[in-house]
Amino acid sequence: MEQSNAKRLMLVKNATLIDQNPRGDLGTALPVVVVKPRLLDQVRQAIRTRHYSYMTEKAYVGWVKRFIFFHNKRHPAEMGEAEIGKFLSSLATDSRVSASTQNQALNALLFLYREVLAKDIGYVNGVVRAKRPHRLPVVLTREEVRSILGQLQGLDWIMAMLLYGAGLRLMECLRLRVKDMEFSRNEILVRDGKGRKDRVTMLPTAVKEPLRRHLEQSRKQYLSYLQHGFVGVALPYALERKYPSAGKEWGWQWVFPASKPCVWTLAPGSRRDTTSTSRFSRKPSRTRGLTLVSRSRPVHTHFAIHLRRIFWRMAMISEPCRSFWGTRM
Repeated sequence: MEQSNAKRLMLVKNATLIDQNPRGDLGTALPVVVVKPRLLDQVRQAIRTRHYSYMTEKAYVGWVKRFIFFHNKRHPAEMGEAEIGKFLSSLATDSRVSASTQNQALNALLFLYREVLAKDIGYVNGVVRAKRPHRLPVVLTREEVRSILGQLQGLDWIMAMLLYGAGLRLMECLRLRVKDMEFSRNEILVRDGKGRKDRVTMLPTAVKEPLRRHLEQSRKQYLSYLQHGFVGVALPYALERKYPSAGKEWGWQWVFPASKPCVWTLAPGSRRDTTSTSRFSRKPSRTRGLTLVSRSRPVHTHFAIHLRRIFWRMAMISEPCRSFWGTRM
């Protein structure tokens, strides 16, 4: 009996004991064990409650990890302004990060202390701030732009034309949906852009017809996937629960979908970015608590890196850029 009572008193790590029997009679009632979530899980929960972007969540959690390992795995509740100042100074002196990276680390730590630990952080003294450099802008002439765009074809040319002609950011172009293309008004609706703001931009006339033909081909492929049990495209936030069949509608499909099929693994209670979703599957299946469903995803980020290299080469072949870097090599 004593061994049984001793086992009941054993608590897991990071747990608290509440609602004990005031008479001490453990034979009548068990203590209630409330397990506190880990610190990083608390950070993720605070970020998701405020509907921050998934990239912000990854960045903030990464900086909190680096901060903890920098101080030999001490808990942040035991540290304060002095430890934050040492960490930020090390980023500038040892890691030689840019000013924007150092500011991002500072914002992540301020979020940790103010929103998660509920600890007020004052002015952080003695921080070596990274110097923000002044860069000369590179402006291409019309002839240089024509020469680069003339070397592209197919999907590369369409996306490059949208980036250059419509002023889209890279991820804004990759996450375009069919319903956001207004061919009648020559407009593009950018949803959830930088700062979670929507805006309207122009649809270049030169790319209008090639883009329309591309969507017609994508629609034929989409209809064939519906015949094979297409589950649907990922919808933002809780729209999938509110409109269960909206993921199969043509208007919600990606303008630039991926070409290869893959499977989207969704753990219970997890949250995945829409760029990690997948193409199509015949039947959803379950294995070891994970739900394997299939979704349509936008063009893979490897293509985004390839497109970024194209525009970097565009900048390097321009005459102002060659003259600027030529004097510094």
